[in-house]
Amino acid sequence: MIEQRPVTTVVSHAVLIFGVLLVAFPIWITFVASSHDGVRMTQVPLPLLPGGHFFENLTAALTKGVGNAREQSVGLMLTNSLIMAMMIACGKIAISLLSAFAIVYFKFPFRMTIFWLIFITLMLPVEVRILPTFEVVANLNMLNSYWGLTIPLIASATATFMFRQAFLTVPDELLEAARIDGAGPMRFFWDILLPISRTNIAALFVILFIYGWNQYLWPLLITTDKDMYTIVMGIKQMLEAAEEAPEWHLIMMTTLLAMLPPVVVVVGMQRLFIKGLTETEK
Repeated sequence: MIEQRPVTTVVSHAVLIFGVLLVAFPIWITFVASSHDGVRMTQVPLPLLPGGHFFENLTAALTKGVGNAREQSVGLMLTNSLIMAMMIACGKIAISLLSAFAIVYFKFPFRMTIFWLIFITLMLPVEVRILPTFEVVANLNMLNSYWGLTIPLIASATATFMFRQAFLTVPDELLEAARIDGAGPMRFFWDILLPISRTNIAALFVILFIYGWNQYLWPLLITTDKDMYTIVMGIKQMLEAAEEAPEWHLIMMTTLLAMLPPVVVVVGMQRLFIKGLTETEK
């Protein structure tokens, strides 16, 4: 048993409390700013306690639009981001599951070569391949579309590697038993591999959903139609418009709304997420 010294306990708790405050304070300021009117947010000192305009600002942010243009509601941008994040997360998981299944359970020429080629793509940052990808998307007439936003991002070497490692831990006896029972490859995949990969899928879904939700560079490059803007792009436009007509209360409300979906996903899938990251055996 490790002996807990009082000084060590106090210091460790102090560090933890400081870390929590460091993370929570900006979120608290965002909430406070979203509950005051525009005039109060231009005054010094800034308020540290909530005001009485929260629901008024919420309605304005959802319906009023971006900056002075008012051509697009925050609600539409949230919808675009949600669709994009869901398509990316589900697409990455589906493709990675099938590719890992093929690499582990099908014997074909250059199987490991293909796997390592997939794995090597982790060394290529998005910026290296973004222009060729844009050229392909433009030639396929997928600009300003959900397909253009998501299809170039749904291949994942990381997820393929993680599912491959998980499938390698599955006992060969399960495969042999499935064959004896007359189950084909897809039946084995659907009835055995998917259920035992549930926690891995949940953990990856949380990570990939947040990845898709936070996308900025790729949507900025391929969207010119304001109806296809994501919430991250909208916040950036709001910040640019704030230089001429500050509306910090609406910007903070929009930022608060942008944080909610990832938080809901993490909290709602917390148990499976933690289990998927820490589980080492099936």
